[in-house]
Amino acid sequence: MKLVTTGIAGTMESGDILIEITKSEIPGIVITLESTVENQFGRQIKETIENTIAEYGLENVNIHAIDKGSLDCTIRARVTTAILRGCQSENYRW
Repeated sequence: MKLVTTGIAGTMESGDILIEITKSEIPGIVITLESTVENQFGRQIKETIENTIAEYGLENVNIHAIDKGSLDCTIRARVTTAILRGCQSENYRW
């Protein structure tokens, strides 16, 4: 898949995560995380985001994530939705 535009998904409510994904000229995946639980779970949150992006084969993207204590399933859902919106795709896997 290829990003066409910025993809955004999620909210800043408790238990949720706001994901913004944009194209980057810099090689690789750059994740900026703001989280109320970053000290405890920051590594796991970033790993979940990276794994979800890898499933869709995206490269050279910037991710800005604002987490309010979300679970892994919520993170995956929000990243997936942001990717599909950014790629302007309706190729849903569910």
